[in-house]
Amino acid sequence: MAKVSLAISITLCILFLTAFSLYSQTRDSTKKYRTYCNPIDIDYSYMSHYRAKNNVSYRSGADPAVINFKGKYYMFVTRSHGYWSSNDMSNWTFVRPQSWYFNGCNAPAAAVKDDKIILMGDPSGRGAVIETKNPEIGNWKTNFAVINVRGGVQDPNLFVDDDGKVYLFEESSNKWPIRGVELDANNYYIPKGEQTDLFNLQPEKHGWERFGQDHHSDLKPFIEGPWMMKHNDTYYLEYGAPGTQWNVYADGVYTSKNPLGPFEYAPYNPISYKPGGFLKGSGHGSTVKDNNGNYWHFATMAISVNYKFERRLGMYPAGFEPEDGQMYVNTAYGDYPHYLPETKVENHKNRFTGWMLLSYDKPVKTNSPLVEGSPNVVDESDQGYMQEQITGFGIGRINDEEIRSYWVSKANNDSIYVEIDLENTCDVRAVQINFQDYKSTIFGRPDNLRQQFRITSSLDGKSWKTISDYSKNQRDMPHGYIELDSPATARYIRYEHVYCSNKHLAISELRVFGNGKGKAPRTPKNFEVARQEDRRNVNLTWGEVKGATGYVVYWGIHPKKLNLSAQIYDFPNYELRALNTEQKYYFQIEAFNENGISKRSEIRSAE
Repeated sequence: MAKVSLAISITLCILFLTAFSLYSQTRDSTKKYRTYCNPIDIDYSYMSHYRAKNNVSYRSGADPAVINFKGKYYMFVTRSHGYWSSNDMSNWTFVRPQSWYFNGCNAPAAAVKDDKIILMGDPSGRGAVIETKNPEIGNWKTNFAVINVRGGVQDPNLFVDDDGKVYLFEESSNKWPIRGVELDANNYYIPKGEQTDLFNLQPEKHGWERFGQDHHSDLKPFIEGPWMMKHNDTYYLEYGAPGTQWNVYADGVYTSKNPLGPFEYAPYNPISYKPGGFLKGSGHGSTVKDNNGNYWHFATMAISVNYKFERRLGMYPAGFEPEDGQMYVNTAYGDYPHYLPETKVENHKNRFTGWMLLSYDKPVKTNSPLVEGSPNVVDESDQGYMQEQITGFGIGRINDEEIRSYWVSKANNDSIYVEIDLENTCDVRAVQINFQDYKSTIFGRPDNLRQQFRITSSLDGKSWKTISDYSKNQRDMPHGYIELDSPATARYIRYEHVYCSNKHLAISELRVFGNGKGKAPRTPKNFEVARQEDRRNVNLTWGEVKGATGYVVYWGIHPKKLNLSAQIYDFPNYELRALNTEQKYYFQIEAFNENGISKRSEIRSAE
């Protein structure tokens, strides 16, 4: 009997260890990647605060406040009913705090004060500064203060200076300016006097502050989301504009030698700007220093399909130019794979891996019929507050490099596949699957959300090899980024579906990264720059490059600091509408395809 009991115990132990190992493996919660790819792949919350009004289900993550607390990173995000922690900015774990705002936090502010985190973000605009010494469990406590300033607090930022003084900066409006005030940290964070009006938008001078897609709207733009940084002896007060739902959502900065000003507009604005590519916009963000002394900028990116506030998060290398302290955020190839903070690179400013997009506009097929029906969305395009819907859910939507379009499968079972023909044999390094919510009925944060699939490859389209198996995955990965252990030589890539939590399988983009074996494109010729009579705008023209997938235009206020960029697919020529009227600019251009990037053109200037 003892032998039988022992055998049963050993068997149960083996089964437990096997199950635990499989569970740990399929959760992929501690993946040791060297790279990441925007949008950040976290378990974004489904918004529930609009449900009673429209019953439209959509995920969103916006207004990230990221801080470094005792060598660990904490990311606070609008209406998420908690927050995320990470040791490496790669693996983010959601924290369900012991105590929190019942209705979530809106545009949260977070800062490190002494040995604790202080936070503010009550959607009422009249909330207390709450604090914790143990953010891993989130035993947040109130100090019973209520920050009661005129008009309430919108989009707050808490800044702790080197001397321990605490300041509040806030506003989200198309009327009121960014405001600041010192708080009494020893007396319930009561404001010390009245708020100071610091600055407001000037779209008549600053082209990037104009509202609408590509700055083409006459509606009044919004200023919001302040975030204070101090570098050396200079204060950098970041702010978001002109509207979160547009491709030109960006962050600018004013500088001062004092935390409450006077502030001076930075001539190199905006600092964080990404009008093109797959994931567009990069506003209302935060800047944080990593454990290696490098800076990163986290920003809000737009989808705006199910609702205008459907958003995601991106992270970009950031910093300050050593010569003059000019602040920069590098968004070039910003939704292609980049090296993580713990991966050593020669220059932090340039962390792009060089892994090119292999799947764009390539032949694609599926064995699933197309879904029939209309999406359940909140469409405000007729009011000028979001783009028009992209109609049609055909399979060609899955690799068009447009996050707002998506393919919807009529079926949702483990026999469905999507196959992309890369047309040439390539070295595949990574795959990203971006799931979308079509007629979703999910709200809040269910514990059972997951996506299960396999990625297979083939040289001939007949013999297939599994290169990534997530068929038993238990992790919610709406923007699943998979870095392969070693390059896979392949011409064909298949997504083989197993399961997803939504009723409908919908994918906005299946993206394959790596390197082709052909030649990189040539440098664009005849690059010309013509500033318009409206000095906020400039026409950029160049000759089409044979074999190019697209182009990247760079510009800045110094020929050696072309820190701003725009990515354009397919066709040459671009109207840039983001300039400051009183500033001279320098421009350069390069072409790219799946094989690499051309040399840049000669620099052109515009007075």
